[in-house]
Amino acid sequence: MSCPELPSETSIQEADDQLCRLNQQKQAWLTMPMDTRLKYLAHCLDNVAAVSEHWVAAACHGKGLDPSAPIAGEEWLTGPFAIMRYLRLLMRTLSGQARPLPKRRSPSTQPQGLEQEAGQETGQEVVQEVVQIFPQDLFDRLLLLGTTAQVWSLPGKTIVQGVSERKTAEVALVLGAGNISAIGPLDALHQLFVEQRVVVLKMNPVNAAVGPWIAQAFAQLIAEGFMTIAYGGADLGSYLCQHPGVDAVHITGAQQTHDAIVWGAGAEQTSRKAAHSPRLHKPITSELGGVTPILVVPGQWSDRAIAFQARHVASMVVHNASFNCVAGKLLILSKSWEQRSQFLEAVRQQLRQIPPRFAYYPGAQERYQNFLEQYPNAEILGQRAKGCIPWTLIPNVPPRAGEYALTAEAFCGILAEGSLDAADPTDFLGQATQVVNDKVYGTLSCTILIDPQTQRQHQAAFDQAIAQLRYGTIGVNLWSGALFNMPEVPWGAFPGHSLAEIGSGQGTVHNTSLLGNTQKAVVSAPFLTWPTPAWFAQHQTLHKVGRRLIAFEQNPKVQTLAAVIAAAVMG
Repeated sequence: MSCPELPSETSIQEADDQLCRLNQQKQAWLTMPMDTRLKYLAHCLDNVAAVSEHWVAAACHGKGLDPSAPIAGEEWLTGPFAIMRYLRLLMRTLSGQARPLPKRRSPSTQPQGLEQEAGQETGQEVVQEVVQIFPQDLFDRLLLLGTTAQVWSLPGKTIVQGVSERKTAEVALVLGAGNISAIGPLDALHQLFVEQRVVVLKMNPVNAAVGPWIAQAFAQLIAEGFMTIAYGGADLGSYLCQHPGVDAVHITGAQQTHDAIVWGAGAEQTSRKAAHSPRLHKPITSELGGVTPILVVPGQWSDRAIAFQARHVASMVVHNASFNCVAGKLLILSKSWEQRSQFLEAVRQQLRQIPPRFAYYPGAQERYQNFLEQYPNAEILGQRAKGCIPWTLIPNVPPRAGEYALTAEAFCGILAEGSLDAADPTDFLGQATQVVNDKVYGTLSCTILIDPQTQRQHQAAFDQAIAQLRYGTIGVNLWSGALFNMPEVPWGAFPGHSLAEIGSGQGTVHNTSLLGNTQKAVVSAPFLTWPTPAWFAQHQTLHKVGRRLIAFEQNPKVQTLAAVIAAAVMG
């Protein structure tokens, strides 16, 4: 396919006109009957499938990828497929076809740290509801063999289900992220169908070339004045945030961008925070990333397990050239683990074998150099190439408060390693939980790797760690980034951040089960899985898997699922 043409920037007059039309249509959207909304969702589902090839080609071009190569599968899965799965499952919920969600109640001791719910003291044992949301049907079971997902309620709260009961029609501004092409559209769909607001999606300049295909995918919504797409940089974003025609804002991006929007920049930001006087006087929700930890619980691992989990860790680092807010950034091990050196060497070997990726995201080289200056012992692994950042391991990082690798989000191909003086798995789980809760920046997601025997032998300590980890999403033997493609899961930071100390953000998106009063999601997978997980690096048939997943989501039946599995087993 030819090189995608970048859309022209949206002028101030065009932005004003877009917002004028949205405000004219917002009441019609709020009062629209559900059967009509479902028709819009069905149109979007078919439209995404129709433009998927062009969508993926545009995304690949911006990242220097060959759209015909297996690596292009990343763009299939984090672009059209992610949108289509969200649309299909949201339709399932809104049409009343989803199965009732089984619940249980679990006592947990609430950790210290973030703001507590009213009436809850830190260290107090409370009851939380736990709802199983995955799997719901045979297709779920076959797509992710042995995987289960549970959502935990806020302490002492009951999980509720349903769309926002909004009384007043509103316009939302979605500031799209530039790294993953599905993020902006997913956030826009959440505002439309869950928050019940009409929406303007401002594309990030990094992936603006995908915008025209998103526009075709949402053509009916745009034509009726319920959605619009704007193009431009920070100046346009700032103008739209302050526009009187915008009632609410959602951003996926960096904490620094969020704070500039809410508090201003430089001295203004400092003074406004001190005075508790934000410059943005409207609701804002956010997903802002962090330093994503990987907790490796010591156990007796086979050589096969060492190799598999080393590839797993390497894949958490290199996916999307490491330009993910959920990229693996901090490997936490036990110094007394007999297989620590073997595992670290296996991770090094995996990273050496993976070709470097084009560093397409702005500021990557500067961030990388900052880490090299902080850590002269950094190990550069594998190949060097022009325009690329080599995969780099920083060993023996002290797991202490204020440590650079624990508090600065690299957003490039860096993996830091820090080890704890832990006597056994129970001790490790307790120490690691405290370290990541209190000393590591961010609360969006984390990953725990633990073999079944160790988990059984230390079940109480494992359960306590799950209850006390302050992360919005926890992947057990599953990279937390893979959960982005599980729209059943509420996606967002652990609740409790204030606007002034925003951390990984406020609020959740995705959440096709429409759950409220949620605290965290816990998704568990087998320690060793087959076929090769789709997020694993150097998956040989990933592009074929991606294409076939599009066909499955458009027409979920045994035949289309069998085609997906046939491609997956060759990877």
